[in-house]
Amino acid sequence: MSTPLLDLGGVRKTFRTPEGKERTVLEGVDFHLDEGEIVALLGKSGSGKSTLLRIMAGLIPANGGNVRYRGRPITGPTRGIAMVFQTFALFPWLTVQQNVELGLEALGQPRREREERAQEAIDMIGMGGFEGAYPKELSGGMRQRVGFARALVTRPDVLLMDEAFSALDVLTAEALRSDLLELWTERRIPTKGMLIVSHNIEEAVFMADRILVFDSDPGRVRAEIPVGLEHPRDPESTPFRQIVDEVYGLMTASARVGAAAGEPLTIGYRLPATTPGKMISLLETIAEPPFGGHADLPALAEATELPDDTLFHLYEGLRVLGFVRLAAGDIFLTPAGRAFVEADNDRRKTLFAEHFLRNIPLAAHIRRVLDERRGHRAPEDRFLQALQDYLTGDEAERVLEVVIGWGRYAEVFDYDYNAGMLKLPEEEEEGEEAGGGETAGAAE
Repeated sequence: MSTPLLDLGGVRKTFRTPEGKERTVLEGVDFHLDEGEIVALLGKSGSGKSTLLRIMAGLIPANGGNVRYRGRPITGPTRGIAMVFQTFALFPWLTVQQNVELGLEALGQPRREREERAQEAIDMIGMGGFEGAYPKELSGGMRQRVGFARALVTRPDVLLMDEAFSALDVLTAEALRSDLLELWTERRIPTKGMLIVSHNIEEAVFMADRILVFDSDPGRVRAEIPVGLEHPRDPESTPFRQIVDEVYGLMTASARVGAAAGEPLTIGYRLPATTPGKMISLLETIAEPPFGGHADLPALAEATELPDDTLFHLYEGLRVLGFVRLAAGDIFLTPAGRAFVEADNDRRKTLFAEHFLRNIPLAAHIRRVLDERRGHRAPEDRFLQALQDYLTGDEAERVLEVVIGWGRYAEVFDYDYNAGMLKLPEEEEEGEEAGGGETAGAAE
């Protein structure tokens, strides 16, 4: 067997938080990229996909395991590996030509060769005639084409793409994906292997020979799906749709969704980044025709026109609350979910509050503290400190912000933004005062 282009064995990556605690982002990651293949890496936000890509690019080191390019350890940025970023990463004060030449300049190429190779890459990626333009004069799609030209001008063996199409509108992304695949299949670029990090399942099935599903906390490869379809691929064909369904099923069957997998949640559970309003809207969509309480996930994605990553947050939020059930790439309203959809607004808040306190340990913890404290108020720092036993500082702040948003909708607790204090809703505080306050000894 030939040596893989990239070969990772037992890769581990940890970061130290500002509080001095160590957080493991990647653990036991095994991966290989062979010549002639495109591999897509799918996973939820925060699963460590981009971190893994940066380790492969030599931008950051691993804390353990082996990372090799053509059998040689990667110890820093490596000639033969190029990367395309989500955010274009162009220098605004440089022209298209100058931006593309940058990589060759770093390699010490003579000026004339830099100019010729940059012109070749610009023409190849469909940007001929814009050599003298500045990034501000280009559309998003054109700027990303420049990003691809800058990566391809070094004639890399391996092209790494970190959400390279996600900042573009649908039509522009489709056109750029198709153009890149055409360059690949017609061997008009010297690149011998590509790795795509994506949130878009259809994009992965459209481009990749293999799809890897990444798990979270810590990140590791959980499943591998061979695609086995010839290019060009028809997104409407039955084989294509079957693979899309299979990937959706795997992506929504994460072993990290606590109660759904028989594993109790802790207060450090990473609440999905979504809001009650968005979850309610999705519940109503599932309940209404044509779905009637049971939806195929790809069909639901098409109906809502929401990105997969946004939908996965919604699915997880609704599932952990107990309003939906996910199985084999489909989503079903539970009896509780149907009761919620059929209820009026006041009853919905009551139902949400019941499920919120029952299923989210952090919510129950906050409510218990507020019930017990004199004045029924507590500083947010108290809860941030508790979360930082599980999460980084930034992630703890994000999770607390989410739980506050859910709690305010359910009227379980409220938040004083000026004082940075969580508190009981005013109606409950007034009720307690009218009833004689709290028992002696309950206050802290």
